[in-house]
This record gives sequence, structure tokens and C-alpha cells, in this order.
Amino acid sequence: MSKLCIQGDTRLVGDVKISGAKNAAVAILPATILVEGITIIENLPNINDVAILNEAIVSMGAVTKFLDLHTLEIDATTIYKYSATEPCISKMRASYYLLGALLGRFKKAEVAMPGGCDFGGRPIDQHIKGFRALGANIEIEDNIIKINADRLIGTRIYLDMVSVGATINIMLAAVLAEGTTTIENAAKEPHIVDVANFLNKMGAKIIGAGTDVIRIKGVSKLHGGHYNIVPDQIEAGTFMLIAAATKGDICVRNIIPEHMDSLTSKLREIGVTLIEGDDYIRVIWKQKLTATQIITLPYPGFPTDLQPQMLVSLLQAQGVSTIVESIFDNRFQYVDELRKMGANITIDGTKASIEGVDTLYGANLVATDLRAGAAMIIAGLVAKGTTTIDNVRYIDRGYEDIEKKLTALGAQIFRID
Repeated sequence: MSKLCIQGDTRLVGDVKISGAKNAAVAILPATILVEGITIIENLPNINDVAILNEAIVSMGAVTKFLDLHTLEIDATTIYKYSATEPCISKMRASYYLLGALLGRFKKAEVAMPGGCDFGGRPIDQHIKGFRALGANIEIEDNIIKINADRLIGTRIYLDMVSVGATINIMLAAVLAEGTTTIENAAKEPHIVDVANFLNKMGAKIIGAGTDVIRIKGVSKLHGGHYNIVPDQIEAGTFMLIAAATKGDICVRNIIPEHMDSLTSKLREIGVTLIEGDDYIRVIWKQKLTATQIITLPYPGFPTDLQPQMLVSLLQAQGVSTIVESIFDNRFQYVDELRKMGANITIDGTKASIEGVDTLYGANLVATDLRAGAAMIIAGLVAKGTTTIDNVRYIDRGYEDIEKKLTALGAQIFRID
């Protein structure tokens, strides 16, 4: 097992280039199962979740080849299996996208129940509702989700709650279905738009992605092609918050600034200076931060995946801030780790009250999930003394070359194996 070791109390300065979006990559890789021909995916992040999904589609018969560290060539025409039940599959949440892709191609699928970070209930009932509406039968047996259908028929599907995973999964299943499928109350996240753009480039007919109504007109097949994944909105936000927390000056490059609007508005509100360009945002600390109130919401609201990182930044602010977590019911479980460092945080259900402190102190921490791990890195960079972070495997799921990028900005961080 690896640990990260951080010598803190360092101001970070410089440029950082953001990698391709994890949340788009883990949906687009399963989507290639629907393609007849060769697909070349560019700007893939070099992270563990991508490696696991590549391994999964190869185990089903696909032929893949990395043309470089961030470019993967996939020939899915040779896939002959409609099952993905290996132990590695159950370790990641995004494995459920294999359900929609396999169902769309084979009209049947068997996939291990998804795992991933554990910070509250994330049921897949809306996914199942969508598959059933298209004409599929579903049963769960021995922790395996089994789906089959004689045919998939387009229909109107209203999601009872906004769900990124269900929106994407229904799109994947409906692309090759007969007729037109309409998803109402659809999620609007940038990676949903990216998945739809990928499918459309391969011959799908999807309109409305990025709005709350998406329409998919079924086609007979998809063809191969090239696609470049969008930059990672959450990695970009993490480095923006690193700049704010460490009193730094960081230019975050290779991003789409409008994807960051909910974060940039809050950073300006607490006193951070921002300079925006076409594909970058420069984040400059010039004054003591001030407290604020935040509620996490589906896009374009403040993302739950930036909540832990924002909380650590607010520990540097004057006054008492509040964060209400409206997406997941147990996402504050990492707070006990921050209290080891001297953080003054009170949790009342899904609400956190964060009192600014003069100093955090290095401690031995254990990452509880991917984004909590990122928050602990920020805390370690701010704290006096040395911080170690265990369970680095969570962080490696979603951040490419995190130590290398931070070291280039002046951080003292290294990995202990």
C-alpha cells in the first residue's frame, strides 16, 4: 500500500495543465462497445478507473492499444461476451455503464453490482426504471445484475430524481433501440454532453444533452471515429481551491471556464481574485478569505465532488461558513480526519459548520474516498508540519500525476510505497 507524505505550510505558484475528464472517460469507454469499427479516444486521463475499464472490455473480446499515454485505440467489433463480473468491476461505481452499453448491443447484460467510494446511498433504481421502460427484464442474483430484452423500444422516461448515471445509462441503451426515447428531468453535467457528443460523432442521433429533456432517435448502428475527451471539471476545481487555500497564485490551464461558473462565483464571493481566458483561469490569493454558505446541487449548481475540497479552503476563512450536502447522505465522513489537524467543524445531519482556524497541524490521515482524499491533500499543503495520507488508491482513481503536478507548483510531496 502507498502513502502520500506532505510537508506543508507552502504557498503554491505556477501553471498546471488539467487532464481529460474522469467522469466522461468512464462512460465513453463502455460506450465504445456500441461501435462497429475502430474508435480512437484522445485526452484520456491516466488513472486507475480507466485502466480497469480497459481491462474489462478486453476481457469481453475487444482489441485495444494505447497509441500514447492518453490515446486509446479500441476495436469492439470482436466483443463476444455480454458479461462483466470480474472482481475488479465491483470496485468501481462507473461499472454500471457497462449495463447500458451491453444491453444496447446484445439486448442482454450481466454486470457485477457497482462499488466505488462509499459515502452514502447511490441506488440504481432510476437506471433499472429506464431499462424496464425500454422493454428489458431485470433481476439481481448473487450480486450480479442480469438484464435481457427481446427488443428495445423507444419511449418516454421521466426520472424521479436527477441522476447523472441513469441519464447516461439510458442514453447508451437507447441509441440502438427502435424509435425515439425521451428522457425527462435529465441531468445536465458537462460529461453528459460529452458522452452525447461522442455518440453523435459515431452516428447516433441525440439532441438536448445539457438540458433537462434529451431525445434519442434510435439508429441501426454506430461507426468508428476519433474523439477528444473534455477537460476534467473536478480536477480543475481542485487546483483552483488549492490556490485559494495555500494563499497561492496558480494558472489552471486546458479547461472550459464556463464549466467552473458555480465555483468561480463562490471564490470571488470569499475574496479570491480570478483572471479568466479562453481556456484557463488564474486564481490569485490577495487577502484573508471570508466565510460563505454553500449547498451542493446538480449541475449547474455547486458540485458535490468539490464539496470536501471547498470545506478545507473555508477553514482558512474568517468567520463561520456552512455547507449543506444535498446529493449524498454521508459525504462528511472525512471530517473526523480533518479534526485530527485542529479543524473546527460541526456536523448536523447533512449540514457542516466550518469555523476558520489560524493553523492546521500535520497528522496521519486515511483517505475515505476519492474527493475526500483530495481535500486531505489540500489540508496537508496548508498545515504546519508533516501530513501522511493512507488509502492513496482512492486518490489514484481520479487524479493523474497528482504528486508531479503539485511538485511543479512548489509543493513538498512524495509517495511512500
